[in-house]
Amino acid sequence: MKKVRKQRKYPGPHCAVWELTLACNLNCIHCGSNAGRKRENELTLEESLKLCEGLKDIGCLGVALMGGEPFLHPHWYTIAQRVNDLGMALSIITNGWLGKDKEITKQLTYLSPDCVTVSLDGGEAAVHDMIRGVKGSFERATAALDNYAELGFPTTAITTVHKLNLHQLVKIREFLLGKGIAWQIQMATPFGRLKREHVLSTDEFYSLALFIAATKKKYQKEILVAGAHDMGYYSTVLPELQVKGWYGCQAGITTLGIQSNGNILGCLALGDDFIEGSIRTRPLKEIWNDDASFSFARHTNHNDTSSHCRSCTFRNLCKGGCSSVSYTMAGALHQDPYCLRHIEHMMKE
Repeated sequence: MKKVRKQRKYPGPHCAVWELTLACNLNCIHCGSNAGRKRENELTLEESLKLCEGLKDIGCLGVALMGGEPFLHPHWYTIAQRVNDLGMALSIITNGWLGKDKEITKQLTYLSPDCVTVSLDGGEAAVHDMIRGVKGSFERATAALDNYAELGFPTTAITTVHKLNLHQLVKIREFLLGKGIAWQIQMATPFGRLKREHVLSTDEFYSLALFIAATKKKYQKEILVAGAHDMGYYSTVLPELQVKGWYGCQAGITTLGIQSNGNILGCLALGDDFIEGSIRTRPLKEIWNDDASFSFARHTNHNDTSSHCRSCTFRNLCKGGCSSVSYTMAGALHQDPYCLRHIEHMMKE
């Protein structure tokens, strides 16, 4: 007989990443959401405001509104206001195209978000515009970053790295230095539009890690740079790159992903195979506190690790690295092939 776990109340997520809409004014090569047109069945304003209440009810600490392009959602400001009113930290993730729009800038000033993040995938127009699919997007993104930083918003640039822009990192760094803008760097995986042929090799990934470590060391007073959840894990050479307190994939533990139609995932980077339910058929609290939800992350132990992770000293802590990278690049969970420690071990062979 299958053992049934008892129901319990889980601590709320530190951050819920909410895809407000799939509508987008760009056409990015690496878009994991295949954004462009909005979903036919996106949440209504009433449903969205109820979801805000549901997030507060489960103890969510912060909400990041993204898309698509969140500023294309007709009610983004009303939803953001509700997040603020409920005492949850508000952040916005945008492509920057509307970064100089006066009305949006005024609304952001009223909201005073905890962070505004702008995607920047090239250090020059030729590369950024090619990746983003629309001419002029580099000029718009850099203007948005400057605008938000000058207005005093905590501002972050996020760069998604693949073979088409790995060579652009120095130029991006030159633009950001001294502006008071933080920089998050993450690796693109073959999810959504990105072709597998454009994904970094493990050697290229390690060179990216070296770049982040060198930037941290040399420019620590001029820029705050960090690798995302897919960078790090107990390197023997680059301890400064270690994700602080990495104890395995946090999907459904400290993070939550929400699709624009109300589908709930532990992390939006995992895609439809990992949908745990919909707020249209089950209350968010019920999905969140269901012991069967997010089991791939919540109930992982060393026996779930595979391949090189099975024999690793840190398998009980790391639990196989980033679930998204592991699933897209290895075809299964808990065996992230882009683990720095694993790459270093292969270099010695």
